[in-house]
Amino acid sequence: MAPPLAWGSKTYLMGIVNVTPDSFSGDGIALQDRSIEEIVAAALAQARAFVDAGAEIIDVGAESTRPRSAYGDHPEIDAEAEAALAVPVVRAIAEELGPRAMVSIDTSKGSVAAAALEAGATIVNDVWAARRDPGTAGATAEHDAHLVLMHNQEGADYPDGVFDTVVRELGEAVGHAIGRGVPRERLIVDPGIGFGKGTDENLELLHRLGELKSALGGLPLLVGTSRKRFIGALLDGAAPDDRVEGTAATVALAIAAGADIVRVHDVAHIARTRRVADAIIRR
Repeated sequence: MAPPLAWGSKTYLMGIVNVTPDSFSGDGIALQDRSIEEIVAAALAQARAFVDAGAEIIDVGAESTRPRSAYGDHPEIDAEAEAALAVPVVRAIAEELGPRAMVSIDTSKGSVAAAALEAGATIVNDVWAARRDPGTAGATAEHDAHLVLMHNQEGADYPDGVFDTVVRELGEAVGHAIGRGVPRERLIVDPGIGFGKGTDENLELLHRLGELKSALGGLPLLVGTSRKRFIGALLDGAAPDDRVEGTAATVALAIAAGADIVRVHDVAHIARTRRVADAIIRR
């Protein structure tokens, strides 16, 4: 089994394995002409490379969570279809790489979370903070796992200001998760960079990350900026796979502000960024 998370000792690197056909970043593995065995093999190879490069957490998702407000409408996937893709991948990664890395399931469905936890995942990463389906919190509590609560909303309207809204709504989500039986020490918060937020809102949250972490009682903080649309906007329209330097800048600054986990696509590149940033920040 992978070593337990030791907050403050290092910044953890979470590598993204998209078991989808339609990821915004162009790295979806579940292509139409692939069998489930081929999908699992491709996902396992990617996870193996990520762990070899330095990732301590592999985040498996089988439904695109790209915001409709930014990327247009896309079909929902039901829980059965999502689990059919995600759970075999989680099981294969946990069986081979479990001693070296933790496996996270990126889902907002309680039944998918429960099945993935049974298959070896130890983190549930819910982009809707267990608000759309409190079953993700229930499954987390039942398996004594970690739960990532991410801020999200439809649209980027913040009449009370993005910072105050994110702090308030994440604080409420923390209370609800604890009410569902998840111990506070198993919770991780994520401001939801790029989800229901425009460039200005993303920049404000990143600028105030340290303040945000303090306002949420010092809970471990996950930051996911990798290849996000706002980086492309800042880099004159750079395509998703041409945003690694921008991602590296956001990661280094997030670590300086107190991020405990950074979630990325380009693990080999960002592992080097993390190593240098941690050497400076966590002396």
